[in-house]
Amino acid sequence: MASYNTSEFKKGLKVQIDGDPYILFECNFVKPGKGQALYKCKLRNLLRGTVLDRTYKSGDSLDAADIATIDAQFLYKQGDMFVFMDNDTYEQYELSKEQVDDSWKWFKEGTVCSMLLYNGNPISMEPPNHMVLRVEYGEPSTRGNTATNLTKSVKLETGAEVIVPAFIDQGDLLKIDTRTGEYLERVKE
Repeated sequence: MASYNTSEFKKGLKVQIDGDPYILFECNFVKPGKGQALYKCKLRNLLRGTVLDRTYKSGDSLDAADIATIDAQFLYKQGDMFVFMDNDTYEQYELSKEQVDDSWKWFKEGTVCSMLLYNGNPISMEPPNHMVLRVEYGEPSTRGNTATNLTKSVKLETGAEVIVPAFIDQGDLLKIDTRTGEYLERVKE
């Protein structure tokens, strides 16, 4: 199994500690006046989401985690399970509602997502950064409301609710940032 030396530590590194996969999301190099250099690291467990604080001396190493990222297409929802298909091998993967979290709001059938596999099993997924979704329901806009910064809540075709400017109407296509859930712009058909 491959391993990473402390000199290779950087944000986004996927390692294995005590049999669990972790991602390194913060690493600070500390050189005290006397003694060895230290690496103060924060790692997030990819299975449970817990955070681990660890300090490593220069020369220490961590095992690499067997993590792969694939492109997977969302096929359908079955009860509390979401079914995805690997675009290369056509293998199907199921993720639970807890693994998908709030990302379900941003994808519809056919959406290609980024899926994280640990030892060949899916552990999480991320929708594309931007999605174009249709407004399913929204209060009609009134004439003359375009000059001020009035906003309203609309429901999108996936079931998500987003705050948008008052001029947005039912049936409009909107570009949404899936990382923040914010409206970006109206898209022409």
